[in-house]
Amino acid sequence: MNIKNFWLCGALLLATTTVSAQKWESLFNGKNLKGWKVLNGEAEYKIEDKAIVGISKRGTPNTFLVTPKTYGDFILEFEFKVDDGLNSGVQLRSESKESYNKGRVHGYQFEIDPSDRAWSGGIYDEARRGWLYPLTLNEPGKKAFKKGEWNQARIEAFGPIIRTWINGIPCANLRDDMTPEGFIALQVHQISKAEDEGKTIRWRNLRICTEDVEKYLTPESQAAPEVNTIPNSLSDKEKAEGWKLLWDGKTTEGWRGAKLDHFPEKGWTIENGILKVQKGNGGESTNGGDIVTTRTYKNFILKVDFKITEGANSGIKYFVDPTMNKGEGSAIGCEFQILDDAKHPDAKLGVRGNRKLGSLYDLIPAPEDKWFRKGEFNTAMIVVKDNHVEHWLNGRKLLEYDRNNQMWQALVNYSKYKNWPNFGNASEGNILLQDHGDEVWFKNIKIKEL
Repeated sequence: MNIKNFWLCGALLLATTTVSAQKWESLFNGKNLKGWKVLNGEAEYKIEDKAIVGISKRGTPNTFLVTPKTYGDFILEFEFKVDDGLNSGVQLRSESKESYNKGRVHGYQFEIDPSDRAWSGGIYDEARRGWLYPLTLNEPGKKAFKKGEWNQARIEAFGPIIRTWINGIPCANLRDDMTPEGFIALQVHQISKAEDEGKTIRWRNLRICTEDVEKYLTPESQAAPEVNTIPNSLSDKEKAEGWKLLWDGKTTEGWRGAKLDHFPEKGWTIENGILKVQKGNGGESTNGGDIVTTRTYKNFILKVDFKITEGANSGIKYFVDPTMNKGEGSAIGCEFQILDDAKHPDAKLGVRGNRKLGSLYDLIPAPEDKWFRKGEFNTAMIVVKDNHVEHWLNGRKLLEYDRNNQMWQALVNYSKYKNWPNFGNASEGNILLQDHGDEVWFKNIKIKEL
């Protein structure tokens, strides 16, 4: 044997030894559901051909088959097969407490979605915050799931990181620290259509690794694009990609009043990593006033987490020129509208709903069926590349438009901005958070310049 082949054999032997050293624990014995328990609903679970079969049933809420143990850091693998027309999922780091919605199962969910939407492998926060990682954020991942076939799933949960794969294809990559430990559960989703009753979701070969988890994690290079929801933080990956915190979560550095050379002395507070505009009289910029970045931005991706109180009005503006309006009211710029559509009267004004949440205020309406988390933080994202602009909310694109053209000018001419010269056409401008006299919370403000 020559020296090259000797070292090759040695490397293969070492790799084989390393893989075989990984310790797996079976979560299902293939015979019965000993130790598992059913929560919340009345759908049936049975054993068939060494698989757990969940059977859909009308008139019952989501039903969960729950492990007897809880898990923090782990690698979970399983196979699943789902009938077309159903929706299902696998809960991880989840909980059921009487103090939370009378024991409603809640927590992270690996999505199983055979619909044309194709979000299998995404991460949904069941009965809590909703979508944390929809597959709109990873288009290649939408091709991983195979309809009508057994699919191989892998979930890695380590510290704040939760990553998923289907059939070896990366689907989700989430950094979130809300719940570090909880049970695993198999979901049979509630149904409303008579034709879906009796359809099934099947799971088999469920196994989990809880020892030396870090050693067996998949390299970052083989993971999906990352979403970091941990407030006022940047992951190593975000830093490498050029993201920067636009607000540090502690001070007023980088911000000033829109009509001041310093940060407002009233109307704004910083509490526990949250930047709050305080309740005023409901007027536009009549309390502390708007705040703007101390520098301007041209091409960028901006993310802002916001939470509104009941009936609140606010906004995120860009291409702002703070010197344009020296009188009363807000500084002038394009606005991602923040609004309680159900309770604030401005939702009924404008044209075709162009003053509702997520809209380009008074110019372009956002869709009615947007994913808004009432009483929770929502993520606004604004993408600017030269004259092209996009508004996103919680991972879904709401609208896009181009400016500096004839159509843009026609929109402006039919809006409240028609008398402001060259509105929205500036090559760069400040970013603004609006004081509209209502309490609104902001955090996790970050930007990536393009």
